[in-house]
Amino acid sequence: MLAKYRELRAAFDAVAQVGQDPFGVIFDRVVSATEALLGGRRILLLGTNNYLGLTFEESCVAEAVAAIQAEGTGTTGSRIANGSYGGHAMLEARLAKFLKRRRAMVFSTGYQANLGTLAALAGPKDHLLLDADSHASIYDGARLAGAQVTRFRHNDPEDLRRRLRRLASQPGEKLVVTEGIYSMLGDTAPLRDIVEVKREAGAWLMVDEAHSLGVLGEAGRGLAEAEGVEADVDYVVGTFSKSLGAVGGFCASDVEDFDLLRLASRPYMFTASLPPGVVASVSQAIEVMESQPLRRSRLHRNVRHFQGGLVAAGFDLGPSASPIASIRCPDQPTAIRFWNGLLQAGVYVNLAIGSATPEGRPLLRTSICAEHTPEQIELAIAAIRAVGTELGMTGNATLGAAAE
Repeated sequence: MLAKYRELRAAFDAVAQVGQDPFGVIFDRVVSATEALLGGRRILLLGTNNYLGLTFEESCVAEAVAAIQAEGTGTTGSRIANGSYGGHAMLEARLAKFLKRRRAMVFSTGYQANLGTLAALAGPKDHLLLDADSHASIYDGARLAGAQVTRFRHNDPEDLRRRLRRLASQPGEKLVVTEGIYSMLGDTAPLRDIVEVKREAGAWLMVDEAHSLGVLGEAGRGLAEAEGVEADVDYVVGTFSKSLGAVGGFCASDVEDFDLLRLASRPYMFTASLPPGVVASVSQAIEVMESQPLRRSRLHRNVRHFQGGLVAAGFDLGPSASPIASIRCPDQPTAIRFWNGLLQAGVYVNLAIGSATPEGRPLLRTSICAEHTPEQIELAIAAIRAVGTELGMTGNATLGAAAE
């Protein structure tokens, strides 16, 4: 049955032969938002998506422990079958208030939030217009929906406009899907222009704020807040596994009868609901995110420090400054050697190769945390510069945008 994966096995073996298996790293212990132990060595974490550093926030941990002691470790079933805990309803109300939306519904993962929302919103007679660089969960949600899928060029509102005009005479709803911050290169969507196109076509708009929640906007609501277009976004989807430091996902909206999605979304209906400890920690994380805006300020200070150092060294980065900085590598063997060299130097980053990356170009993906100290950032820059120099990747690259 698994013979069909022989080519995949050969590709995996080729990667693993270069050094440490990048897909099988098992930390001895994660000791803080920025460090872990691996093989008895202290490793700097530079690829966690833990943007606000809330995984070890004392108040979040305390709320999670109290909830587990009071209500147990899990719910053992879906909300449709087993009922909702009071915490589920309170979290949805708290999330809706934070996002300034009428309603919100919570999923067990961010992946399921996209999967379940798209599968419920669109059907075979509808059209989904997806950015070409959309996350796998968006594409899988489109498949589950059975809708007609049209891809538009990444971050290209004019291409979206042309495609919507071609579909204007066809029946069915048109739903445009874009992301706040794209997870591979860290670039943001031109959301104001996309909103203009959406209005012109009379389409609906869904924005996945997974990597921009807590990062962008004065209150941390994401790109739509930062761009002043929240009223034009019909559905906001996101995750608790980035800035909020836990696991889970959500969809929020002002659309009438939004709660009917609970009866139409199979990933929501047939998946065990979030356990009490996670619900409690996420609820507290929202409070922390709102009450401690300096975390976001520290995050952006760290982003400027880190990306400025990489640009000064001559690395080819993504197109914009965000907590995600990806170093473009000339080929896969170089990327694998680079990743192994950094791990040996005590710095853990993400190795992104194959179809997961834009244009299939290998990347070393990093993500900065508000809890990284200036000394840790300097250590990371020095390690990346040293390994990159050994591989001949510094000084002569075509530079991406410098951190602003």
